[in-house]
Amino acid sequence: MSELPDSRAPGWHTPVPEDHPASALLTVEAVRQRCAEVMAHVEAGRSPHFTWHAGRLGAAADLVIDTLRARYPDLRVPYHSRWRHFEAGGVDRWGALSRGAGFDVLERARVRIDLVIPSVLLDAGAGPDWRFLDAAHGITLARSEGLGVASFAMFAAGAFSSHPGEHPLRSDAAALAHLRAPVLADAFQVHAGNPLVGLDGRLALLRRLGEVAHATPIVFGAPARLGHLLDYLLLHARDGRIGAGFVLATLLRALGPVWPGRVALQGVSLGDCWHHPAATDTRVPFHKLTQWLTYSLLEPLEDAGLTVTGLDALTGLPEYRNGGLLLDLGLLQPREPSFLVEPQTVDAEAVVEWRAVTVIALDRIAAAVRERLGLDEAAFPLARVLEGGTWSAGRRIAAERRPGGPPPVRIVSDGTVF
Repeated sequence: MSELPDSRAPGWHTPVPEDHPASALLTVEAVRQRCAEVMAHVEAGRSPHFTWHAGRLGAAADLVIDTLRARYPDLRVPYHSRWRHFEAGGVDRWGALSRGAGFDVLERARVRIDLVIPSVLLDAGAGPDWRFLDAAHGITLARSEGLGVASFAMFAAGAFSSHPGEHPLRSDAAALAHLRAPVLADAFQVHAGNPLVGLDGRLALLRRLGEVAHATPIVFGAPARLGHLLDYLLLHARDGRIGAGFVLATLLRALGPVWPGRVALQGVSLGDCWHHPAATDTRVPFHKLTQWLTYSLLEPLEDAGLTVTGLDALTGLPEYRNGGLLLDLGLLQPREPSFLVEPQTVDAEAVVEWRAVTVIALDRIAAAVRERLGLDEAAFPLARVLEGGTWSAGRRIAAERRPGGPPPVRIVSDGTVF
């Protein structure tokens, strides 16, 4: 079990003592354990929703390697993170923004954290019809890249700072808590002909982020700024090392109250956690966006001189590209064809099961990829397999199977999960 932050200390919005029943669910270990229980249920043939076809695992690994070598022939694969989206179109937007800004090493890392936290929270699926025009570079982008570049431009313009004239490149609680709907809609170029799925949900999430950061000074300081997360993690590092599991557990406790009320346990919101009868207590945590954020913090933390250990404690991300790869390759097959036709809600048992299987399947695909490449986990952690990798292979096969490359499942999203 990863060491957990002491959220009994003063300065937490919602303290979660280690003996609270929610504490065990706010860890990466719980994600893998509960997902494994659901996977065993499917493999045993007890699922009314899916069948698992392990014989196709090798073909999945081969496709991932083929995709990986096409994108990174030298196998020097960066982490799977939000930073790749900021580079859409081959443009080094962060380099251009930070160059000459005069930041010292720690302030540069704080600014990167200020940028990436709201950007990740804005990263749930955009829908098939939304586009973002990056006029400065003459590029039109969609989906994750579009969301990433739009949020980057919003940050660069000082939209998340209470003092945009003096300190534009920061995200503070006061500005986030008072963000207005027209500002967000304008920044994301939303209009009748360019609809963005879940715009209201995204706005509520950012406002709530500001409120929760303000009420969590132990992590975000006072006045609260998202970049102060760096100082909290530096304080808890040992010999310049911090565990990935500790980073995730910190985020789950500090940002847990941000998520819309879904499954709660004795007053503590469990965030991206859903019910499935095959799991212990029927609860299956995924913490997808929070894990995505943890992956996206690796580069800023390393920038600050920290070594993040235990990367493979984190799981693969159960979203529609990784999950779509399983469905499109026939590793996972629906018992009812309607699953691929009818809109699905995020809390539907079949969707929860699909996501749980995705987590475990990604571990197995990663192991097969490493075996074929002759690499170990230290040389090629899951964060690189995902980037190289499964996410890209999922997008690739979706484009081959369906015009425009939509995922195989139609998810009804509120902009806070997928």
